[in-house]
Amino acid sequence: MIKVGDKLPEATLYEFNEVEAPGCAIGPMPVKVSEAAAGKRIALFALPGAFTPTCSAKHVPGYTALHDQLKGKGVDEIWCVSVNDAFVMGAWARDQKTQGKMRMLGDGSGDFTKALGLEFDLSARGFGVRSQRYSMLVENGVVKKLNLEAPGKFEVSDAQTLLNQM
Repeated sequence: MIKVGDKLPEATLYEFNEVEAPGCAIGPMPVKVSEAAAGKRIALFALPGAFTPTCSAKHVPGYTALHDQLKGKGVDEIWCVSVNDAFVMGAWARDQKTQGKMRMLGDGSGDFTKALGLEFDLSARGFGVRSQRYSMLVENGVVKKLNLEAPGKFEVSDAQTLLNQM
């Protein structure tokens, strides 16, 4: 399992682009974690699934609400990662009104999540392998803070906790 001081694993996440731009087509675009994290301070949080109750009512809205304060503490980007595909993450971004506030990154096959050692098997409940709920502060690809939730809890991975740690 990843810990403070470790470098993020090599992986590719996917982000849904709403608007075509030079070099970026509309639709899912690959995001190489090592390249996207290079030289940046990132507030990264992950959750079990898009459109799920706690994730939609508390986790994402907390980071959206504290966007300006996190930026004020030197955060370059906020990343929300979930074991969902980029289309789902794009629809969820629209629903949660996160545009310009955070990157909604899909880990469709769970490769990034598994490389972190933070997968959570919910197959018995019909959800498959998902991500545990956590937050981390990442600087230049290295984990500086890590807040891992106990199963079924939402107590330490919220935006306010991460903000307080900065």
